[in-house]
Amino acid sequence: MHRQFVKYALVGLASNGLLYLAYLLLTGLGLGHKTAMTLLYALGVLQTFVFNRGWTFGHRGRASHAFVRYVAAYACGYALNLGALLLLVDRLGFPHEAVQGLMILALAVMLFLLQRFWVFRERPQGERPAAGQAGPK
Repeated sequence: MHRQFVKYALVGLASNGLLYLAYLLLTGLGLGHKTAMTLLYALGVLQTFVFNRGWTFGHRGRASHAFVRYVAAYACGYALNLGALLLLVDRLGFPHEAVQGLMILALAVMLFLLQRFWVFRERPQGERPAAGQAGPK
């Protein structure tokens, strides 16, 4: 798990570093902070899926199934991120740059755990979920 976290962190640092710079650029050019976050969040999900699936977690299962779970995990992260911006920036007046920077870090930990234990979880050979069930917990 330690090796996976290091790989995940490298993918995340590279991706989030570039996307955060793009966020600062877009908001500096006048794009709203929630709109900029939304656009860049979608881009980040697509690019990191490829790297995390293949390099970080070495997932060999069906990419389509993993992608659906990946998008669901990131949708939860998006909702939390948007909620933080609405509450902390729009209601309480904190600077959006700081809130977004902190949300990147907090969501990184949550998303690593979701990817490690749900998105890219490999079933033992021959294990199949029973009809109507999602499989073992």
